[in-house]
Amino acid sequence: MAALRNVFHGERLLVKRENLAPYECDALPVYTTQALAVALAESEQDVVEALKLCKEFGIPLVSRGAGTGLSAGAKPIAGGLLLVTAPMKQILEIDQVAMTARVQPGAINQQLSIASAPHGLYYAPDPSSQIACSIGGNVAENAGGVHCLKYGVTVQNVLSVRLVSAAEENFGEVITLGSSCLSQPGFDLLALVHGSEGGLGVITEVTVKLTPVPEQTRTLMADFASVRQAADAVSAIVRAGVIPAALEMMDKLAISATEAFCKAGYNLDAAGILLIDLDGHPLEVEAELAIVERVLGESGAIAVHLASDDEQRAHWWKGRKSAFPAIGRLSPDYYCIDGTVPRHRIGDVLEATERFAEKYALRVANVFHAGDGNLHPIIMFDGREPDALERTEKLAADILEYCIEVGGTITGEHGVGVEKINQMAVQFSDAELAQFRAIKSALDPHNLLNPDKQIPTLARCQEYRALRSCCG
Repeated sequence: MAALRNVFHGERLLVKRENLAPYECDALPVYTTQALAVALAESEQDVVEALKLCKEFGIPLVSRGAGTGLSAGAKPIAGGLLLVTAPMKQILEIDQVAMTARVQPGAINQQLSIASAPHGLYYAPDPSSQIACSIGGNVAENAGGVHCLKYGVTVQNVLSVRLVSAAEENFGEVITLGSSCLSQPGFDLLALVHGSEGGLGVITEVTVKLTPVPEQTRTLMADFASVRQAADAVSAIVRAGVIPAALEMMDKLAISATEAFCKAGYNLDAAGILLIDLDGHPLEVEAELAIVERVLGESGAIAVHLASDDEQRAHWWKGRKSAFPAIGRLSPDYYCIDGTVPRHRIGDVLEATERFAEKYALRVANVFHAGDGNLHPIIMFDGREPDALERTEKLAADILEYCIEVGGTITGEHGVGVEKINQMAVQFSDAELAQFRAIKSALDPHNLLNPDKQIPTLARCQEYRALRSCCG
């Protein structure tokens, strides 16, 4: 601890129980662990020194941004150091000619778009937590967002990262992955870091692509009498040749919770709604608008609304982005997961989710990135009930494993962390998981960075598969 004190002075090193408590979990508070200490990094050199000390004393290190993750990926390791990069929050440079920005890892997602707005630019990936989440954390989880159907998730919007290496041959050195060019020779290690959950290095700087603010954006809201019709309309829109900037879906429970929370103007009689953004040149937008309105009608929409102005647009989207806190008012606890499936199977998964929920006597609200097929079932439970969390975990497992069954995957943007580590044994074979472990071992041979998460051990895989085989 004395060695850490030499680097992190005063209140930048937290060791008292009451000071450690706020860092025991990320935004999935059902899994908690108290760190040995929490260090608040203010510079790249702080990160370098922290990593070197962890190696010297054999202490695991978990890096954490804003802590808005939903898979317990930023949960501390018992007896380990939690390195918080949130204080490194500067937007270092905005290049309006190159349409790029250099930021520290703690820079807040929404603040980057606000800072870029005077140049007619913005940062496209916009997770629901964008008012709080950090760019470094977005890279660690390869975060998506409402407008990622058209503009891509984080990996498609990052040009380069600086990170502190944990590899044996250059331990503690700062390396750059990627460049200002759109492509470069060699292995694509930049993509490898996206979604690595802090297990392959600690990010200290990110260079992102910025996107011109569209000339025009129009927003539609379509009401449906069934979630199946709403889900099928998603594929129909894309088949018609339109790629909306955003294509989101909410079911009846999510609609009612959100409307009670912020009066967004949703139809409480609808079983499902779609929120659709169309953007670009005004002529392009008007042409796409006509196509989408036609497709929605043919898909069984009982009403199609067109936002009259930017204020109404903002109101509708505020409702969508307020869904999680709105649902939090309905239940003492909730557990949000994210599986991704082919668009044409969304309806099947929603219907299966309803069956699974009945099996475990739990309620599930659905609000998600429908255009990407990225589902976010929100399971409501009461943690005071002795078996509530166990039933919730089983329901989550059934949903995620059904996503795999229909050709999908167990995560679209939240990551694996602790929450989905068992499902990794279902998604991947032993040979595939061995390749993941080999990469981890090559880039973090001392297993210092966020150990025991994301990639299950062979023993854990065998145990979980045996449990599934005997118990279903």
